Amino acid sequence: MERTQGEGEVDHLERPSPLTDKEREMIQDSWGKVYPNCDDVGVTILVRLFVNFPSSKQFFSQFKHIEHAGELEQSSQLRKHARRVMNAINTLVENLDNSDKVASVLKSVGKAHALRHKVEPVYFKILSGVILEVLGEEFPEVITPEVGAAWTNLLATVYCSIRAIYEEVGWKTLSTSTG
Repeated sequence: MERTQGEGEVDHLERPSPLTDKEREMIQDSWGKVYPNCDDVGVTILVRLFVNFPSSKQFFSQFKHIEHAGELEQSSQLRKHARRVMNAINTLVENLDNSDKVASVLKSVGKAHALRHKVEPVYFKILSGVILEVLGEEFPEVITPEVGAAWTNLLATVYCSIRAIYEEVGWKTLSTSTG
């Protein structure tokens, strides 16, 4: 059974405010401590996504039939995609002061996932939650509540931007279920 957002939970990914200078600094500082471990962290994030939200595997022909976390962790295709995800986050974080570069990266990711891969935008929201969860668990001394709030704001901005790009390219929802 897939996890869903419970009733009454506040959805911080719906109403992002612009990042403050302090938030940008906290995100960049914390990312500097996370990124040296990007391969392992990226794999942990994707395995957690696929275990907790198995419907998210449907977009990956190479490993969508792998059921066990241990097997997923060993998949070279999963590792490659994890590296791409972490490198995209790295590019965003490194360029938080360059809105044109951030917009360019998000447009590229959004268009590819909407038009080529046909990934429903809700999965970016789900992935954002998994990223926050894994970073908090793997780096508790780095991802303090204040830093976590900054990351939440960043990932909310990313999700809203991706959703806007989907609308821009004429995305039509394929289904209303993530299950």
